[in-house]
Amino acid sequence: MLLGESAPINEVREAIASAARTNAKVLILGETGVGKEVVAQLIHAQSARANRAFIAVNCSGIPETLLESELFGHSRGSFTGAYRDKVGLVRQADRGTLFLDELGEMSLRMQAVLLRFAETGEVQAVGADQPGGRADVRLITATNRDLRAQIESGAFREDLYYRLNVIQIQVPPLRDRGE
Repeated sequence: MLLGESAPINEVREAIASAARTNAKVLILGETGVGKEVVAQLIHAQSARANRAFIAVNCSGIPETLLESELFGHSRGSFTGAYRDKVGLVRQADRGTLFLDELGEMSLRMQAVLLRFAETGEVQAVGADQPGGRADVRLITATNRDLRAQIESGAFREDLYYRLNVIQIQVPPLRDRGE
């Protein structure tokens, strides 16, 4: 639930309703603690995908070496500890919504993997010889980072930014919406 009746919060509510009517990718920007995941959940809940999975992933909470496997799955034997095939979160979110929080923390290599998926919808598990089909997933991403500054410094891919920034929602800081 998004609390408050201020003009900035009402604008966010309108943006949520507008985004929910489409399947476009959404980039949610805002400081830590402003409710970016709540906004993502509301977009999903008001969308045609509402009765499908909503899967949230904190990209900074998963070690870089495991993030690709968590998202796309892995084949048995592809690395130490891969005792069985594992379906990734992207497949679990098929026909639903995948929310990638802390997008700005992702490495350039992982950004390239995400870009390929965002462009094609193809899912290739770690250790697989070829893509294992496609997933119909609505991508909603969020960050508290200034992605434009990261692009300028070479820490974030500009092509990924434009691929994910179809609809942008800026969540105002809590100090600007005290009521």
